[in-house]
Amino acid sequence: MAQTNMPRLGTEFLPTTPAELREKGVEQPDFVLVSGDAYVDHPSFGAAVIGRVLAAAGYSVAMLPQPAYDTCRDFKRFGRPRYAFLISGGVVDSMVAHYTVAKRRRETDEYSPGGKPGKRPDRCVDVYTRLAKEAYPDVPVAVGGVEASLRRFAHYDYWSDAVRPSILETSGADLILFGMGERTVRDVAVGFANATDAEAALAAARQVPGVAYLCDFYKLPKKYAECASYRKVAEHAEAAAKACRVQIDNQDPVSALPVVQKQSEKYLVQNVPAEVLSREEMDAVYALPFTRRVHPMYDAAGGVPAIEEVEFSITHNRGCFGGCAYCAITLLAGRRVTSRSAESVLAEAEMLAGMPGFKGYIHDVGGPTANFRQPSCDKQLKSGVCKGGKRCLAPGPCADLVADHSEYLDILRNMRVIPGIKKVFIRSGIRYDYLMQDKNEDFFRALVAHHVSGQLKVAPEHSSPKVLRLMGKPSIDVYNRFEKRFLELSKQAGKEQYIVPYLISSHPGSTMKDAVELARYLKKHRLRPEQVQDFYPTPGSLATCMYHTGLDPYTLEKVYVPKKPEEKALQRALLQYYLPKNRAKVKQALQLCGMMNVEKELLKQ
Repeated sequence: MAQTNMPRLGTEFLPTTPAELREKGVEQPDFVLVSGDAYVDHPSFGAAVIGRVLAAAGYSVAMLPQPAYDTCRDFKRFGRPRYAFLISGGVVDSMVAHYTVAKRRRETDEYSPGGKPGKRPDRCVDVYTRLAKEAYPDVPVAVGGVEASLRRFAHYDYWSDAVRPSILETSGADLILFGMGERTVRDVAVGFANATDAEAALAAARQVPGVAYLCDFYKLPKKYAECASYRKVAEHAEAAAKACRVQIDNQDPVSALPVVQKQSEKYLVQNVPAEVLSREEMDAVYALPFTRRVHPMYDAAGGVPAIEEVEFSITHNRGCFGGCAYCAITLLAGRRVTSRSAESVLAEAEMLAGMPGFKGYIHDVGGPTANFRQPSCDKQLKSGVCKGGKRCLAPGPCADLVADHSEYLDILRNMRVIPGIKKVFIRSGIRYDYLMQDKNEDFFRALVAHHVSGQLKVAPEHSSPKVLRLMGKPSIDVYNRFEKRFLELSKQAGKEQYIVPYLISSHPGSTMKDAVELARYLKKHRLRPEQVQDFYPTPGSLATCMYHTGLDPYTLEKVYVPKKPEEKALQRALLQYYLPKNRAKVKQALQLCGMMNVEKELLKQ
């Protein structure tokens, strides 16, 4: 591997003012990159990555983080962009950033200066796009990132309790660059640079994998998969469920067809997804000269809190073949796992060890799922990931699954002995069911001995077989075996360590009786969750489709959905059955489902 593909610490931020652009000899930027987040020049922040990728390809980029949203004046700060505005809502959908699952306004925004809310609007991408078009009506606008990617089709919107059309229609943007974006934005930029005018540039961009756009019927591609229109999705549950299935089944670059969905008038076309980055390409992205710091313009406000979790963490992989129903990664990063080389990951660890403020602790070496390093099976490379709702790990492991932690283990071993590093932790989620499939226990033993900071967080999520099936999670028996072995290995290592299980209350399929049984399971296993997450119906996930339609998209069987705030409060209380403040709610829940016979079992201290 060439040394140029190794991470290095940059010293300069991308330009955020016209003066900084002029210092680089640029009077007119090629692209203005707008983000709902504050500017943190770190590879965990999508806007920084896209900006660095374009700059490395020779384009001039101006960064416009959190512009004013009551006027278009900030969108004129750099003058007219030569090619386009690139707009992202930020690392998190702006509605999720602003509201709890109970639809209450959050008091903080981790991605804003000082953690203070109010620096970006609701439905950030829509607002920013309209302002960009107001400032320069003839300049193309491409939207991307989480908010745009997960709202590219007609989608159920939890906050308005309604189906909304594609974000292309509501925002007025010209293109969506969906998914992780690096390959797509480079290819789109080439088309813009070679085009004679904006219309020719957009025509070229519409041919690029990873792009979605609106067009008239006669301009549709020759071959495509069609899903029900926006109006049908809004009016008919079965149409919405079937549309979701078509969309999820066409997210692999090997096997996908373009997907078409009529919006109010025009048709949305989702091109096939971009090919995932190769290992060498991924190394090159992480070798870009990120300063890995919050921009100094935020120093007076106290910085940006979101940097704290990732400043001394390392991302080694992308994608996730776990296929959890409540997770939107399938529509964002895809199910095909790719990873950086060991050399790149270790070079980043060495760099972190020499940074100011480093105290010897790598907080995480992970990703969407920390212990995935390669595709789940060899067939994926030729045929793509399986369609039709088939999952690699649930309800049980596929016969073709390859469970191998050897490369990941070597990386962690070598990282532990780098001078200046005291501890290397794994804090992003691991799939314990995948770990249990590995016949070689070396990684499990190393995890317990070296990489747990007293508590290991994993996500069984529920105990009900029916709910776990809908979630795409394995039987609770797998978790029980994992927990037992974890405690045995901890004892052998002379460590007192615990598992902290993540649980979701009120997930589609969970009746009150299911919640009671989960409470009984927790009591039996002496588990007292300190935090419980109500199911949050965010755009783009299978579970959100279930929540909206009351149907399983793959079987069209009816799914019970707890929606009333009163019932959700009872299900949440059952998961924290041990709290005195929840006793009345627990009793009420038991009465409602005719299970008062377990009152003493649950409430006895």
